[in-house]
Amino acid sequence: NPYSCQLCDQFPMQNIIDRDYDYVMSMDEDGWLVGGGYKQFDYSGKMPYIDSSHTELLRVGSLDPNYGGTSIDQVYTAMDGVVFPPLSIYPEYLKGGGGHQSNDDGDDELVSSSDITLVVSVVDEYDDENNYSGYEQFLDDLFDAMYSVGAGPCMDDHDTDPHVSMSRGVKFKSSWHQEQYMYEANLEVSVWQSMYPNGVVIGSSGYASFPPGRGGTRQNVGYGNLYFFFDRANITKSFAPYRGLTDDEAYYATLTKGDVSDYYAATTSINFDYGGSGDNAEYEHNPYNWKATMAMHDMTEGWDLPPNCEQEGEAFFGIPLATKSDSKLQSSSTFQDQFDFEQIVDRNYEYIKSFGTNHGWLVGEYLGNAAGSIVDKDTAHIPIFYTGTTNMDMGGMSLSDIIKIAKQIDFGKLYIKPAFVFVDDNGHIKLQFESDPYSALAYLYDALCKELGIAWNYDTPSNKL
Repeated sequence: NPYSCQLCDQFPMQNIIDRDYDYVMSMDEDGWLVGGGYKQFDYSGKMPYIDSSHTELLRVGSLDPNYGGTSIDQVYTAMDGVVFPPLSIYPEYLKGGGGHQSNDDGDDELVSSSDITLVVSVVDEYDDENNYSGYEQFLDDLFDAMYSVGAGPCMDDHDTDPHVSMSRGVKFKSSWHQEQYMYEANLEVSVWQSMYPNGVVIGSSGYASFPPGRGGTRQNVGYGNLYFFFDRANITKSFAPYRGLTDDEAYYATLTKGDVSDYYAATTSINFDYGGSGDNAEYEHNPYNWKATMAMHDMTEGWDLPPNCEQEGEAFFGIPLATKSDSKLQSSSTFQDQFDFEQIVDRNYEYIKSFGTNHGWLVGEYLGNAAGSIVDKDTAHIPIFYTGTTNMDMGGMSLSDIIKIAKQIDFGKLYIKPAFVFVDDNGHIKLQFESDPYSALAYLYDALCKELGIAWNYDTPSNKL
């Protein structure tokens, strides 16, 4: 993503992701959260977010004091009164497991999904006459400062386990592919451990804007900074340590600016345990169990692919229902003015307790929302037909061919009628529209199926392979 900032020179995260789908079958709609982000119109159709790689030290929680949260100004005030040394990070191991499981309901036909996480540690460094490490002292000072400014009860009352969330809802092609990926990724982590035996201060000599994009202020990144994340896609402010790097810290922090090939050549084995990644049971995806109903999948995890499809894709035909957004970070175009979705969302949390993802309301989030949901543009739509990846080399259809087919179909005006709001089996709130199998919309779907060579009819809308 062109707006991704270079905040870390020390760990080349692109070396531990599978962007080419050699092992991974599919992921949630965000894809890889590290390694550079996604460009617009990526073959996978993933959301074009920036690289949001980070390890969380304190979860502030809600940003609305009226609901037990802590305001951004309170956070800034607290951090201005806290001093801390440059903290060193040590890479422990990469693991799978956790997160939402696609086979929670016992469906043996589906491949299990899990999250991929890089576990790290904040190195405890002690002064000669101090029983507390610099990190422990920082945590004590941080919590004292937050409570002194009236931090709300929504804030966690303890620090988090340091880790880097890399991807969620990941499905591998088989247990063998999962094992191979885990080995290759952890071999890279083993190289990092040889490079930084006592950890390394994170940073870069480059420049970045906060918040990212055109609206932020460009500044030198430096080393050892801590950052306030409004959401995982938007850093709004950085906080510098009270001192610069020692000669030893500077040597390791800038090590990758030189030739590190000797570390890779010398590291041929993994000397740590990276088990517990859900790799005990053998499995293999069977594409011939696939059926058309699987195309309507849970966007918070990957999905099982049909035969001859080697890469997932989020592309689809649909009816856009977005309206113009007032967001300063994202802009939306207006496609309709018939439905005001603000009348059926719960911005004030009268009924909704929490969201299961970083996205919040998909009909558009506003800057300063209390949950810290990603400030997305309005993406309201009615999906009609999922085409998947646009990578022809991986079994997909090119974007130009998709457009050609759409232009060849002569369909009438599409009338839609809202029916009811409900919560589906995956816990997603949806607005259901009425369906008429003899309408222009049904004709369009039937025509798309025929043009793309998929067997479908009104009596059996699920093809059987």
